[in-house]
Amino acid sequence: MVKIHSHFAGTTLKDFHMEVQWRHTMNTAAAVGDDNPFYFDDEREGGVIAPPMFPVVTTWPIVERIWEYIQADDFPREIVATQVHYREHLEFYRSLRPGDTVTIRGEVAAIFPHRAGTQVVVKFDAVDAQGVPVFTEYNGALMRGVECPDGGQGAETLPETPPFEASGPALWQASIPIGRLQPFIYDGCTNIFFPIHTSKRFARRVGLPGTILQGTATLAFACRELVNREAGGDPRRLRILGCRFSQPVLPGTTIAVRLMAREMHEQGAGLHFSVLNQEGERALSGGYAFFKKSGDRP
Repeated sequence: MVKIHSHFAGTTLKDFHMEVQWRHTMNTAAAVGDDNPFYFDDEREGGVIAPPMFPVVTTWPIVERIWEYIQADDFPREIVATQVHYREHLEFYRSLRPGDTVTIRGEVAAIFPHRAGTQVVVKFDAVDAQGVPVFTEYNGALMRGVECPDGGQGAETLPETPPFEASGPALWQASIPIGRLQPFIYDGCTNIFFPIHTSKRFARRVGLPGTILQGTATLAFACRELVNREAGGDPRRLRILGCRFSQPVLPGTTIAVRLMAREMHEQGAGLHFSVLNQEGERALSGGYAFFKKSGDRP
């Protein structure tokens, strides 16, 4: 059995630099049919901003080739082929904008056992050209069939969302058709490429029924509905967004974004949500978003 030891927790990654381009931010919004004027109307005061899920586009080049960035020569590169995206947690400090130059600094935040393998969570901190924080991302991968033989490290450092027990019907539900070409559209618009989403042969080889929708695309659809229904269409108000990816979404089916609870606080609203797939299973579980009462400046 392939193994990874938790002593890699705390290992830093090489910095990654990226200039945010307007075509890329617009394409990311278009990939999930989000026509919010904040992302497309370049005549609006302050210009356009990137959609909230754009940070995962900026960090993907690191995730995709993490063995080139992790500063540890003995990191077991072979485990990368076993990974599936398992958890996502984003904290937003201000909106990304075309023309921004961001530096992304990463470290392995946690490595610990899971019943199906090992979880590896990488923390990314992005700052702008002035060194001002823009976002923090915790990107968690499940390494299927990989053993962590030493008990793990770092799990206690990961952010936790407020506990929630679902009771009663959803406050609202949005049904969203997922076209058969949706994974290809998302792949092409975001450059987030992994073959389980676009190659039936590869997907079947790793035990899937066929190609599946990217988890970040499913979360982006949920984020679209939350922003437009709960924040008056103002994405600048979003401060926290996170979930676990539980079950696959198949192209050619329909998902249901469900708001399960709305908790009002002095500074804003905490929202508990989930997404059901074609089988009525939770494709996204433990979904949580926090919206401030007002957003950053336009």
